Amino acid sequence: MAALAAVFALAILTHCSAVMGRAAPAIPPSTTAKGPVTYVFGDSMSDVGNNNYFPMSLAKSNYPWYGIDYPNRKATGRFTNGKTIGDYMADKFGVPPPPPFLSLSLAGKDVLGGVNFASGGAGILNETGVYFVQYFSFDEQITCFETVKKAMIAKIGEEAAEATVNAALFQIGLGSNDYINNFLQPFMADGTTYTHDQFIRLLITTLDRQLKRLYGLGARKVVFNGLAPLGCIPSQRVRSTDGKCLSRVNDYALQFNAAAKNLLDGLNARLPGAQMALADTYSVVMELIDHPEKHGFTTAHTSCCNVDTEVGGLCLPNTRPCSDRSAFVFWDAYHTSDAANKVIAERLWAGMSAGHGGAPPVAPPRVGASVPAAAPSPAPSQDDY
Repeated sequence: MAALAAVFALAILTHCSAVMGRAAPAIPPSTTAKGPVTYVFGDSMSDVGNNNYFPMSLAKSNYPWYGIDYPNRKATGRFTNGKTIGDYMADKFGVPPPPPFLSLSLAGKDVLGGVNFASGGAGILNETGVYFVQYFSFDEQITCFETVKKAMIAKIGEEAAEATVNAALFQIGLGSNDYINNFLQPFMADGTTYTHDQFIRLLITTLDRQLKRLYGLGARKVVFNGLAPLGCIPSQRVRSTDGKCLSRVNDYALQFNAAAKNLLDGLNARLPGAQMALADTYSVVMELIDHPEKHGFTTAHTSCCNVDTEVGGLCLPNTRPCSDRSAFVFWDAYHTSDAANKVIAERLWAGMSAGHGGAPPVAPPRVGASVPAAAPSPAPSQDDY
């Protein structure tokens, strides 16, 4: 499997350059939008179709019932019944949802706007998600962003490209798969090789390197989504003896979030112009789980498609969704519903705009965490990264 993964990793990295030469589909260019250029990195919670381009990927959702509540009832590769949290956040920013990287062409103007690099199955660690065969790991997503930046430089020059990237908002949502599809899986080596304290150190050390790499490529304004209460998602809850959330797994998520916040605070202090914040996704999602009725939901313990115990946990075409999809917090065994995503985005937006009078969080983002005031962004020295 490792050898196979290495072959596909090489193919994916080659794909980052080769696919960009194709003619681009008709996607509204975000360069005309009023809001910020936004780059999205993440896993299946943020994927808007990148995995559709991988013929051998086992992490896909491009079939009914996915997309049943998306415009034109179209399945797009989003792992929910409608829009993702990122889609709703884009509405708040006043920009179209950034298109999937693998849909773009270097020949078009779309490369100058926002881009979504997220890929179902991805994690912070490169070994996470390896059994999905084809996907973009976070390192590979960063490599693809590097390809985009080179294309920007070719189009508008290095100074303008650097200014665009410095002003852009980087949204990153990763880490869930490192637990759900790695550390907590008995057949993955990391769960037996490391204690949890050691595993967190591995995650944070890796994330530190990756964020410094993005910084070296010009990223300054970064929002990192903290882990949700993973012990409460349907696929984990069914493993408990009483049907309640797995407190041990939730504790893991909280410990990771605390370590991630310390990392971001440290990077802000060390890297000139860095404005990185942790989004408190945990509290937002936990409120929906503990008090679903406050937001119009009736069910938060099981999935709309009733696939909690199914292999893969997805709403396959042979399943039958619940009659009222807007009443469920979870769409399938892993992913929140369209209705929940809208509420989550609204709560995160409120946190981001808290220090800016409701303006789009462009300089700087504020997501439940303090970040330093905007500062000049000189070219980083080698010691910075």
